[in-house]
Amino acid sequence: MTRVGSAGWSYPDWEGRVYPDHKPPGFHPLAWMARWFDLVEIDASFYATPRAEHAQRWVQLAAAREDFRFSAKLLKEFTHAPEPNDPATWLRLVEEFRAGLEPIWKARRLWCLLAQFPASYQATPSNLRRIGKLKVLFDPWPLTVELRHRSWFEPPLLDSLRGLGVTVAHIDLPPSWSHPPAWFQPFSPRGYLRLHGRNEATWFRQGVGRDARYDYLYGPAELDELHQRAARIAGEVDELAVVTNNHFRGAAVANALELSSRLRAGPVAGPGEIVAAYPQLAARVRVEGQRQLF
Repeated sequence: MTRVGSAGWSYPDWEGRVYPDHKPPGFHPLAWMARWFDLVEIDASFYATPRAEHAQRWVQLAAAREDFRFSAKLLKEFTHAPEPNDPATWLRLVEEFRAGLEPIWKARRLWCLLAQFPASYQATPSNLRRIGKLKVLFDPWPLTVELRHRSWFEPPLLDSLRGLGVTVAHIDLPPSWSHPPAWFQPFSPRGYLRLHGRNEATWFRQGVGRDARYDYLYGPAELDELHQRAARIAGEVDELAVVTNNHFRGAAVANALELSSRLRAGPVAGPGEIVAAYPQLAARVRVEGQRQLF
């Protein structure tokens, strides 16, 4: 099975482009996204430990879709900060993080945890040990790691990662000599394809804000290429998640719908707002929830 969704759902610039300007009673962005997609990546858990009451609410908001799943980014302290000298520090953070997501796990809605490491995180023995520690600390929750440096993709390192029992994400980024290859042989039952856009003009610039870095809309030829890549990964794994992270101005939603249409070989349901914002979707998106109804 291939699941398609976006990274996050709380973006002010999605108002009127993804979400309706005039909202019906009880509207919530997550419930809206669950209408069109079968997976959403929780982005907020990267910045702060999730609260169990929020996680329980998220499960309830997606309850109408039995096949809907969440992936959740690991807290940045696990991936972007130095490893603490006192092991109890991490143990406490792990306990708090797990407690926050426990309602999703108990509801069998947690597809995986995503450990997104920075591009500076190169293949070294100590960095490999950190991944192994995270796998043990969060077991039995499935762990996917996003590694943005090419040094991890030499056969000996991939063999080591295979031995840890983690999924290594395939990612799409602006081209660079240090970025991972577009293809490597998957070695776990699950695959993860994460699409960040290809905005070369801003990606490598210091001090650029999040919106500018992820301001990118994949075009038809690029989507055809990504469709082929997703299909190739899907042919090697039992389940695949395809997540669009080029969030600015709803481009992630537009591209996710276009990829869903290609993967399912036909039009898919989507909101009228996104088709109005991106008219090229009209041939691939069957509009439901017309704007004028709200």
